[in-house]
Amino acid sequence: MSPFRFVRWIYEGVPLILYGDGSQRRDFTYVWDIARGINAALKPMGYEIINLGNDRPIEIREFINKIEDAVGRSAIIDEKEPHAADVSATWASIDKARSMLDWSPDYDIDKGLQEVVDWYTQNRALAKSLEL
Repeated sequence: MSPFRFVRWIYEGVPLILYGDGSQRRDFTYVWDIARGINAALKPMGYEIINLGNDRPIEIREFINKIEDAVGRSAIIDEKEPHAADVSATWASIDKARSMLDWSPDYDIDKGLQEVVDWYTQNRALAKSLEL
């Protein structure tokens, strides 16, 4: 959700709300990689809990910088106090997905973000009309 929101806000010049200092690390996974993982998990194997994700977290500030580069515009950042329930880092352990599904993400952060920016640019009228 945040990649789309951040792309939209930066592209449209709307202030991007940032809770904390942006040093929090998050693990972003391109939707096509998740769809491939779900498809791979459809094979009969009994009941298993398997994480799908990208095991390379990135700082939110760096994430925003990458979007700015892809969009070609600077973000207007509205900094807020960190949320009390926020954690400093999250990411998926995908060892089971690799071993049981022969799955790992194909899209790195730059390729995935460029896909989101390209989609937004091509579908701007629709994208702007979506309620966030």
